[in-house]
Amino acid sequence: MRYKRYEDGFTLVELLLVLAISGMLLAAVATAFNASIFNFRENEEIFKTINNTRQALLRMTGQLRTGYWVDPDAPNNECSFFTADGQDITYEYRSADNKLYLITNSNGQEYVLCEDVISMSFVKTPTLDGSDCKSVQISITVQNGNMQRTMSTAVVIRKNLM
Repeated sequence: MRYKRYEDGFTLVELLLVLAISGMLLAAVATAFNASIFNFRENEEIFKTINNTRQALLRMTGQLRTGYWVDPDAPNNECSFFTADGQDITYEYRSADNKLYLITNSNGQEYVLCEDVISMSFVKTPTLDGSDCKSVQISITVQNGNMQRTMSTAVVIRKNLM
């Protein structure tokens, strides 16, 4: 009695070859997926940092625009002025801890306004008599991980336009 050999299936070598190729493809897909998750997290962190910086800039510009008597002699890392409701406040960047602070000068309270700041400057344009400022240019650079972003704005103090 002879046994008939069937040729319809796959051999063991063919199955092992398919398994090896599938394993390499899955490893490549897993690597790409891991890289995309890493990039997503990094982008999310820089987005949060930039969003906090924009909120700080919005607060500063709003208060400066409606405020009065900006100290023209303050160093470039700080801006001292009186707000529209008469509060004496200072925005101060400290490079030692890479933070921007809001300081209420009447009671000395300090609040962290923005973190991850690597440089910041307040360029003040004095009035003709030099006793006040008519505008302030603000530039702030933030960093999160390997990403840096610089944002700038300019504010005209409305009460000093007269």
